Amino acid sequence: MRMSAVISPTQRQLRPEAVAALLRERFGRIAVHCGPLSGGTFAAVWRVVLDDGTEAVVKIGPPAGVPLLRYERGVIAAEARYYRLAGAAGGVPVPAVLDADDEVVVVGLLPGRPLTELGANPEAEDSVRHELGTALRHLHTVTNDRFGYDGEGRAGGATWPDAFAAMTADLLADARDWGVALPVPDAEVMATVERHAGVLAEVRRASLVHFDLWDGNVLCADGRLTGLVDGERYFWGDPLYDFVCTAIGRRMEHEPGHPVLRGYYGTETHDFTASERVRLMLYRIQFCLLLLAEMPSRAMTGEVERERREWVMPWLLGDLEGLR
Repeated sequence: MRMSAVISPTQRQLRPEAVAALLRERFGRIAVHCGPLSGGTFAAVWRVVLDDGTEAVVKIGPPAGVPLLRYERGVIAAEARYYRLAGAAGGVPVPAVLDADDEVVVVGLLPGRPLTELGANPEAEDSVRHELGTALRHLHTVTNDRFGYDGEGRAGGATWPDAFAAMTADLLADARDWGVALPVPDAEVMATVERHAGVLAEVRRASLVHFDLWDGNVLCADGRLTGLVDGERYFWGDPLYDFVCTAIGRRMEHEPGHPVLRGYYGTETHDFTASERVRLMLYRIQFCLLLLAEMPSRAMTGEVERERREWVMPWLLGDLEGLR
C-alpha cells in the first residue's frame, strides 16, 4: 500500500510532553522518553520508554469530533481486543497490551522493522512471508458466533453474506458522504454482492481476520517474522480475506507458489477453487472501495489522490469485470 506524506486530519499532532502527560493522567505511567513513529494515516503513534525501562508503543485515536468512516468507530479499543484475541491463539506474534481505553492503547514494543524496510533481500523476504502464512493459519483458528465488525453501530450479521453486504453498503455510504467518485454505480456493486451471496454463504465459520496485513504492518528481523501489528481493522469473516492485503496490487490466486500460501497450507503450491476465486474478487472489490472512500478523511487530494486512483482503479475494475 503506497503511503503518503499528507497529514491526516484523524492524526493528532502532539508534542512529547503531551504524550507523557496523557500516559500519566490516564494510566499512571511515567514516560522518560517519547518519539513519534511514522507509517500510518489514522492514529498518532509514539514510541516511549517508561520509567521502569519498558519500551512501548502508544497509539492515540483521532481528536473528538473528527469525521470518521463508519467502520472506524471505536477502532482504538478494537486494536486492544485484536492483540488479546490473537495472543491467546498461540503462534501469532503480537505485542502485549499494557494499558487501553477507548482512545488510547499502550502495547509492548516488538523487535524488528516493517517488511517495507527490508530492502532487496529475496531470501529473507520469502522466509518472512512463509512465516506470515503460518501465523495466519493460527490466527484463523480464533472464531466467533457472529460475522463482521464487533462493537455497537458497526456492520455485522448472523451470516457472512449479510455481514459482507452490510460492510460494503457502509463503504458506499461513506463514499457518498465524502463526495468520492466511484467508477460504477452503488447499485451495480450491491447487485454484484447479492448475485454471489451463495458463494459467500459457503463460509460457515466466522474467523478472526486481521484484514490490513500490507507490508508496513508485518514486522521482521534477521529473516524472521516478529509481529503482526495495527489490527484495529479486524473483523470476523472468511480467512481468505487475509490474502488480499498480503498481495496488494496482485491476485494471490494467480501465484500458487506464493510463500504466504506455502506457509498457510503447508504445500509447495495451492490452487483455489472456483468459488474461492470469486470470493477473493469480491474481497478485493470491497478493499478497493475502502481505499477510495477513505481518501478525503485522510486529506488525500490533488496528486496524492491521482496516484492512489491510478493503482487502485485497474485492480478494482479488473475484478468487477471478472464477476460480470
